[in-house]
Amino acid sequence: MKKQYFFLALPFYAIAVFYLAATTPISPHEAKILYTSQDIVATLMKWGQSTASGFLGLRLFFIFFGFLSIGLFYELSRRYFDKQEDAYLATVIFMFLPGILTATTLVNVAIIVLPLVLLFVLLYEKGYFVVLPFIMLALFFIHEASIIFFVAVLLYAVIHKDKKLIMSSSAFLLAFIYLAKGIEIGGRPSGHFAEIFGFYATVFSPLLFLYFFYAMYRILLREKKTLLWYISFTAFAFSLLLSLRQRVYITDFAPYVMIAIVLMLDVYNHSLRVRLPEFQKHYKLGFYIVMVLLFLSVLVIVFHQVLFYISSDKNRHFANRIYKPYLLSQQLKAEGIDCYDHVQGRERYQLMYYGIHPCMNKK
Repeated sequence: MKKQYFFLALPFYAIAVFYLAATTPISPHEAKILYTSQDIVATLMKWGQSTASGFLGLRLFFIFFGFLSIGLFYELSRRYFDKQEDAYLATVIFMFLPGILTATTLVNVAIIVLPLVLLFVLLYEKGYFVVLPFIMLALFFIHEASIIFFVAVLLYAVIHKDKKLIMSSSAFLLAFIYLAKGIEIGGRPSGHFAEIFGFYATVFSPLLFLYFFYAMYRILLREKKTLLWYISFTAFAFSLLLSLRQRVYITDFAPYVMIAIVLMLDVYNHSLRVRLPEFQKHYKLGFYIVMVLLFLSVLVIVFHQVLFYISSDKNRHFANRIYKPYLLSQQLKAEGIDCYDHVQGRERYQLMYYGIHPCMNKK
């Protein structure tokens, strides 16, 4: 990708992020965190509310982490590719992943974890080990699912005989075990294995996820295995294994998996550039098809509000859980009603955000 195209994509991405953050009503997940949690995510939401009004204030700090992730990913890409154009292309693909776009505009812990993971890999490859334990400590407290990250780092350290990394990652793993933290494992064999593939197809876009699967498998068999690969592959493998017995939360694994874009493009480049130009046509055609589908996925996300309002059956729209409470609150306010009891679950927290409280609290 040429430099001018890269700098053309950046403002488009920024406009899309701020537009979505400012216009998308509060989601059920965001509302529950805001009113029931005291963790770092809820704290940042409240700080954002005191800084700016509306939906944008709620998500302000998470937008910052999203842009920080893009900057760190670009720096990491420059270390993987000899050509600057490849670093530009990898970064554009990364920032327009549906998972990155939504994580930047809707509050979740994944967008806080992501820059920490990228910074860890970047500093490790630059040889700045003294900072790494502090990043590991931050991940330990921020994300309970970071046990996956420590397992991946330990595997890499053992295979590459990195004693410092073995000691630090082992210490955090022992702390997880001692404090009984980490991902809750339970249940019995169920049908969530196919579901996790659907989640990943949503995070990456369907064809891009298929290529992710292929790239991870090819590197496993034939290519050099870097720390980046160990983190992505371990998270992906764990998510598949856990999905056999229980429902898997994609936000637990997405920060560790999405960074594999740089590996995927590297595998593609190796497959393409070892062939003569006349034999590259099928590879280039496949790339264009994948990129078109990714672009369509981005358009669906950016214009989801328009699609919701023109939808003939709004209950089937993927954003119905976001817009239904918002429209209900507007209707209740128009009728002069400031309390409502006929909702359950997270929807009541969404109504609370709009100033509609349960009537039982009014008595």
